[in-house]
Amino acid sequence: MVHYKWVALSNTTLGILMASINSNIILIAMPAIFRGIGLNPLAPDSFQYLLWLLFGYSIVTSTLLVTFGRISDMFGRVKLYNLGFAIFTIGSILLFLTPSTGALGAEELILFRIVQGIGGAFLFANSAAIITDAFSHKERGLALGINQVAMLVGSLLGIILGGVLAVVDWRAVFLVSVPFGIIGTIWSYIKLRELGVTEKHPKIDLIGNATFAIGLTVLLVGVTYALLPYGSDPTGWSSPLILATMLIGLVLIGMFVVVESKVKAPMFKLELFRIRMFAAANVAGVMGAIARGGAMLMLIIFLQGIWLPLHGVNYENTPFWSGIYMVPMLLGFVIMGPLSGWLSDRHGARVLASLGMVISAAGLLMLTMLPYNFAYINFAVIIFIVGIGGGMFSAPNTASIMNSVPPQDRGAASGMRATLQNVGSTVSIAIFFTIVIISLSSSLPTELTSALNAAGAPQLSAVVSRIPPTTALFAAFLGYNPMKTLLSAAPANATASLSNKTTAYIESNTWFPNAIAKPFLGALSTAFYIGAILSIIGAVASLMRGKKFIDTVSEQTDEERVKVLETKLDSRSSRKRR
Repeated sequence: MVHYKWVALSNTTLGILMASINSNIILIAMPAIFRGIGLNPLAPDSFQYLLWLLFGYSIVTSTLLVTFGRISDMFGRVKLYNLGFAIFTIGSILLFLTPSTGALGAEELILFRIVQGIGGAFLFANSAAIITDAFSHKERGLALGINQVAMLVGSLLGIILGGVLAVVDWRAVFLVSVPFGIIGTIWSYIKLRELGVTEKHPKIDLIGNATFAIGLTVLLVGVTYALLPYGSDPTGWSSPLILATMLIGLVLIGMFVVVESKVKAPMFKLELFRIRMFAAANVAGVMGAIARGGAMLMLIIFLQGIWLPLHGVNYENTPFWSGIYMVPMLLGFVIMGPLSGWLSDRHGARVLASLGMVISAAGLLMLTMLPYNFAYINFAVIIFIVGIGGGMFSAPNTASIMNSVPPQDRGAASGMRATLQNVGSTVSIAIFFTIVIISLSSSLPTELTSALNAAGAPQLSAVVSRIPPTTALFAAFLGYNPMKTLLSAAPANATASLSNKTTAYIESNTWFPNAIAKPFLGALSTAFYIGAILSIIGAVASLMRGKKFIDTVSEQTDEERVKVLETKLDSRSSRKRR
């Protein structure tokens, strides 16, 4: 009979793969989805729907991970993981069946994505804990490495699948998860068994849950809406409403910390941070998430908005091909993730994880040296190195976090780890977007005016100079030609005197990328320098975790529980055969 641990690994890997695919699959399919429901994604009144569809899923999962991790420790990790699979599948079915169109259709999509996010939070919060329960400390690094690879594979596979399925039908983007969700739900309910220790008299920390969930949600919503222009400012960071929103979120999170230090059964076990391995590994993980999350999205935007159009790819096809051209990073992670996990099982995580962060920093620095019209082989080698660094860090770091806590706290630890990294990624995207938008707001109008004069269309300068950097970025990101979109909305007196030849040149694949490339690359370099610095800080934090540490007091109990369960399963199978 197949050992239970491999059943647990394969099922949780399927769950993480599915949840990760759906975190990004919508990015590429957004134009098709908005066309399907009859909305222009670049219209001013549609922008809030665009933001919520892009970031709502991650906001919901980030907010709920710690709560669900703690609840899983209380009532059973497998039980709530199974529930997450079912909820995620229901959310996917609802998205496929979205009945309305227009603004109401967009609101329904956002609501159903939130349902998906709730299911995803259960899956993310419990997968690492279930694997840790099933595997001994001698094999956890390898198992968690495979699980981490599934997460990254899902993120990039979502981009590719979104591009392919959106061509067929926008509803197919959501339908693809349904059969896997149904199979995974049935499989998890039949095969997964509870190995973790649940509390006999569980108490739910209602105040802690409320302050954390509301505080983090308000904070992340404020960070997301800060990407929108405010008055004459290119971003909303100066908006009193945005500042007040983020202040309220920070105050509530501060109240949460105070509450957790006083209640008898806290949701967020702050005492876990007294464990040196746990604290250092989580700090390193957050630094890595902030360093890489926004940087990778900026690379995709750069490919879609500049490099691919310059190399003859139509804007409608750039979202799909950007995913294809990012595959070398995926390969680096796939190669090094399980290998570094296996090595950390034998030699500990400290050196491997720290070296991985240094390699990631070196890769980010190398990206700053590329010209905007680079040779792809150079780019592929660099992002492969970044993938190697990410894989070398991720699996050992996760294994060291899960190894360092007692078995009864693994759900909480897994939720805390995933929450900190998800929040880090969301904050990273906001920070990097802000850097690029502010930089472009000062240089883009001048560059566009100069390019228009050279193209023989100075009369468009007044119109084009007012183009918000956010609009330009999201247009390219969503697969729209920014200049074609802009000219179609320009006043008739500004475009009437343009010759067909001039119009065709300005709307060509090369004009806008050449005009925006230098200011965008300058902003991107700043973002990569910041990412490299954060990676080095993460490497220092990783070194501070100390030598290899396993909670050996309860390891024997874990292994005994696995053996007892496998014996019971073997016995049941034998009786059935007789």
